Amino acid sequence: MIPGTSARTSDTARRLRGFGPLGVLAVLIIVASSVAGFFISALLVLAWARASDTPLGSLGFNAPRRWTLTIAGGIGLGIVLKVVSKAIVMPLLGAPAINATYHYLVGNAGALPWITAAVLINAGFGEEVFFRGYLFERLGALLGPGKAVLAGSVVLSTALFAMAHYHDQGLPGVEQAVLTGLVFGGIYAWRRQIWFLMIAHVAYDLTAIVIIYCNWEEAVARLVIR
Repeated sequence: MIPGTSARTSDTARRLRGFGPLGVLAVLIIVASSVAGFFISALLVLAWARASDTPLGSLGFNAPRRWTLTIAGGIGLGIVLKVVSKAIVMPLLGAPAINATYHYLVGNAGALPWITAAVLINAGFGEEVFFRGYLFERLGALLGPGKAVLAGSVVLSTALFAMAHYHDQGLPGVEQAVLTGLVFGGIYAWRRQIWFLMIAHVAYDLTAIVIIYCNWEEAVARLVIR
């Protein structure tokens, strides 16, 4: 081993974790990469974690005590949250029953593999690693521990999560993302467990796909509020 290599590596890791020029540059690169998709951002987050000696547990990758409960609970939360959003919250906000952006999925079996892959890779994995794991870790490292910082992290991550849905889904997409962002962010602030949220996020989006594919949007949207 070259003398001094470990010291230099440790110093680089420390600067990547900090908020000096190198640390800020890393944040900017990861945030900017979201333009190419949150899957790319998530990969960069994991690369940053490795290079900066940041434990994956700091990003929420803590093994659940019981995987069966985590999987079942995540699926249940995702389904219930989507139905509540579609049948109660969005109608109360005056949102249209039909999601125009994804209406092409109605009866379109050929589109299911692509949209399912996008849900699994970009949404369930990419968005959760970036919006929950990474943003909470960086804000906590910058501002320190405490309930106020956690609350602020929930609000800020939700705002950014909502903004990310505007370009393709407009205001209704923002409104839905605010609801899911607050729920997922609140759970993450409480449990610091990302696996549960990945499963819930995938279940939420897959439920949305089923509702659209089966042409049930009108029926679900008028299930409670007619």
